[in-house]
Amino acid sequence: MKILRKILAAVAVLLLAAALLLWWLPARWAMPLLQPQLHGLRLQELGGTVWNGSAGQVLSSAGRGLGHVQWQLSHRALFGRAELQIDFEGPQFGLRGHMQQLPASQSAWSDLQAHVDLAALADLRLPLGQPRGELALNARHALLQGGWPLELQADWQWRQAALHMKNDDVALGDLHGTLAAQGGVIHAEWQDDGQGPLRTTGKLDLSLLGWRLGAELQSRQNDPALQRWIATLGRPAADGTLHIARSGGMAAAITGKTAR
Repeated sequence: MKILRKILAAVAVLLLAAALLLWWLPARWAMPLLQPQLHGLRLQELGGTVWNGSAGQVLSSAGRGLGHVQWQLSHRALFGRAELQIDFEGPQFGLRGHMQQLPASQSAWSDLQAHVDLAALADLRLPLGQPRGELALNARHALLQGGWPLELQADWQWRQAALHMKNDDVALGDLHGTLAAQGGVIHAEWQDDGQGPLRTTGKLDLSLLGWRLGAELQSRQNDPALQRWIATLGRPAADGTLHIARSGGMAAAITGKTAR
């Protein structure tokens, strides 16, 4: 019995030591275990703990410097209820906000702020041209499942918006709008700031089943590149205003229309 008590006491001491070590585990010690979950990203100049730490350099898989990050992770993560406060800042991308992990592969974000220099997204090639400028998002609340917003309340700005194409660079000015989602259906609205080269207002409804777009575009100035770009989208009216009404997926089937 004495031997058994000694063994149990030793096990208890080891468990306590392991718990204390895990509670204050330095970030640099945990990185070899976390690295496979970072999808090629590398964290360097690590400081603090797994729960309250920082990385002075975040590198891409190609070794390009992306910025620096600070985080606070709740100890509830030990029980499968992760809460994360993250602040990432770099020359081309920034993200800060609070995330709470929920059941059914859902996550809830609050006070989420993000911005990206669209020129850094070289692989983003859209039919209307490669976007340029800075896109900023301020989301008060977002509920995601598999990356898709089930609920969303956000404002966005596209500063110095432009499109780069093979033969033209088209300046659009500053655009801003709102994003809302309910039941997995996203509703977006936008307009220009009233001073740029493009006058535009629009609405977009988007879901996993389809989309519906309604918009107006008109060149405020005698800008040949902008006018050519508008003409690729359709035939403007006599005053130069292009009215767009399009849909795709189930939305097109319901309205009897197809995307151009």
